[in-house]
Amino acid sequence: MTLQPLLHDLVPTLAAPTAALSGTDGQIRASGVQGLFHADARVLSTGVLRLDGREPEPIGHAPAGPGATRFVGLARWLGDRTPDPTVRVDRIRRVRPGGLDEEIIISSTASEPVTTEVTVETASDLAPIEVVKSGRAGGATWEREGIAVRIDGDLRRTITIAPGESTVLRWRLTVDDPAAVMRPGTGGAFSRPVVRARDHRLQRLVTQSLDDLTALKLTTTTDEGDTFLGAGVPWYLTLFGRDSLWAARMLLPLGTELAIGTLRALARRQGAKADPETGEAPGKIMHELRRADFALPEQGLRLPAVYYGTIDATPLWISLLHDAWRWGHAPADIVALLPHLEAALDWLAEHADPDGDGFLEYLDTTGRGLANQGWKDSGDAVRFHDGRIAQAPIALAEVQGYAYRAALDGAALLDAFGRPGGDRWRTYAARLADRFRASFWVRDGAYPALALDRDKRPVDALTSNIGHLLGTGLLNADEERRVAAALASEAMSGGYGLRTMSAGDRGFAPLSYHCGSIWAHDTAIVAAGLARAGFAAEAAKLIDGLLTAGEAFGFRIPELYGGDARTEMSRPVPYPASCHPQAWSAAAAVLILQAWMGLEPDVPGGRVLLRPMPDAPAVTGLRIAGHPVDFDGTTLHGLPDGLTIS
Repeated sequence: MTLQPLLHDLVPTLAAPTAALSGTDGQIRASGVQGLFHADARVLSTGVLRLDGREPEPIGHAPAGPGATRFVGLARWLGDRTPDPTVRVDRIRRVRPGGLDEEIIISSTASEPVTTEVTVETASDLAPIEVVKSGRAGGATWEREGIAVRIDGDLRRTITIAPGESTVLRWRLTVDDPAAVMRPGTGGAFSRPVVRARDHRLQRLVTQSLDDLTALKLTTTTDEGDTFLGAGVPWYLTLFGRDSLWAARMLLPLGTELAIGTLRALARRQGAKADPETGEAPGKIMHELRRADFALPEQGLRLPAVYYGTIDATPLWISLLHDAWRWGHAPADIVALLPHLEAALDWLAEHADPDGDGFLEYLDTTGRGLANQGWKDSGDAVRFHDGRIAQAPIALAEVQGYAYRAALDGAALLDAFGRPGGDRWRTYAARLADRFRASFWVRDGAYPALALDRDKRPVDALTSNIGHLLGTGLLNADEERRVAAALASEAMSGGYGLRTMSAGDRGFAPLSYHCGSIWAHDTAIVAAGLARAGFAAEAAKLIDGLLTAGEAFGFRIPELYGGDARTEMSRPVPYPASCHPQAWSAAAAVLILQAWMGLEPDVPGGRVLLRPMPDAPAVTGLRIAGHPVDFDGTTLHGLPDGLTIS
């Protein structure tokens, strides 16, 4: 049996669609996931630096801005034999789209000149990303769909360094990929806010997160004007419907360009026909785009290059279009997407509910696709309280909330732009809320079920999914109070964020991918919902947990981490196969800013809702309707003419 290699202790350097992963010493070794990746292939599998045949002893590393990392090591066998090291080796790695540049700086404070032979051992196996992920030994593949690798630079050099001097050596790798599907995104600009807060961790988290998000910007080779965020490194450096939509939505306080680019890129690939093999259906928004099929035979998984196996991307697309409009994006761009909006709304009622019970549900009929198609998409993610795995078709709780919100958001857009159908979708939303209230609450009424299974039984595990319902309008005030109380329990909130599953459920495990771990984006979404629903103390507790975790991870919050309690572990436990950076984990930093400010613009309506939580930070450099806006902790400054605060 092969095991997926670990990621948590690797150091990423990226400029999408290219990413390097190395050890903390900066070395790239032919093992695990280490390497330089481009276009779902490992184009460099070895990059090992040596001086006189010996590797430098690592002493530290740190990000050096977007797309750059600095590694520091020592060569104590060179120079003076004193307690203090006299020969230092700095290795500055810069990744650019389609390549890598390294600068090796060897400095000496020795009393005599130092002579050494410097070598960089390189190799390329061109292993497909799915082979690397599976842990299978792939061997060398010297041809891969037109990808060619060229290395420039003298990789063996003998140098002499005078006392107090440094020598700089450079080498470069370039990838030629004429069949590329992804290219670096040059648009989708977002502002870089300055945060002044009592908690110094917030500004550091925002700064690192925006560096990572800048490096994750992508476009496709056919949509070069529309930029979106690749989902994460290394497995998901491509267009992902759900992830790209959520990340763009979280970044709306910094501008709407990224949102509109994401919407357009997905609209171009909106489903037009029914195809069980790909999961395509008319009006449906896709799940992921790759250059070739993605296969993990050990898991029985084979996803087509364009795959639609997602139940939530379509309602999320609708709500992002609505929210971009409310944040003041140009009406002409919204109008151009209205036909796609109407098709997406029709999908909700006509294709997402195959048995006609009024709920959105999914079922993979191929046996090769994703068994679960919500954001918790691992095969064991949907469990009863006693640990049993629910059988599909599955109707997820949070997806009904997304659909409710999407129906109302779609109706508002149709009304605003003179299109028919608004009343139909308001009626749809009202009926969905009634059905949800009648079917989803667990027996004692303490909280909504995670899902309904194929027999329409409530899947009664207590999970973070229900937190996504807060602020959608699907729940009434009493129901929101019960959900907030359930999520605030110690079984759900262990101190580093919100657990995906309650510690009181039989299926709980702190290092389960979706049944006990903590995901930053999930925690931030729930914190924002709590704040919107008036539960400021509960929201602040989750935000503090995220900031504590962020500091522990050097302010680069990974895809997920362990759900161990803060009382048991003084720092969060890494999830060993967690991607980092991850788009929606990084974007969560901006969502918690928005939640703290209580900021919800309605530019078409001429008003901005502002309900700050206690101790809200001051933020300079927000954007509303394309205008720079500042928040001083209590009110906004610089609002465009015609907008009032309410």
